[in-house]
Amino acid sequence: TVGHLSPKLFDAISLKATEKLDAFKPQELANTVWAYAALGHDAPGLFEAISKKAIEKLDTFSSQAMSNTVCAFAKLDHQAPDLFEAISRRAIKKLDLFSSQELANTVWAY
Repeated sequence: TVGHLSPKLFDAISLKATEKLDAFKPQELANTVWAYAALGHDAPGLFEAISKKAIEKLDTFSSQAMSNTVCAFAKLDHQAPDLFEAISRRAIKKLDLFSSQELANTVWAY
């Protein structure tokens, strides 16, 4: 990142991404919310839509995708209790697959 913030562009991408979420793979969902969180750009509509889509696709999420997703939501303080509960249930079953970093990031997010 070059550090050039462009809120109008980020908002436009948010709207377009929301339209295309059915085509997003789990890692792409996680990467999208992570990118917005890394920039500190809140996009509530996008985050709500990704929350719902992530719950639908959660069985195909890797440990990294789960960890990155909850961290992104937490960084922007975007409340998504249904998503966090669903990831919690899924993560408990998959903890052996989490790296030490993913474990720490997941705990931090909650």
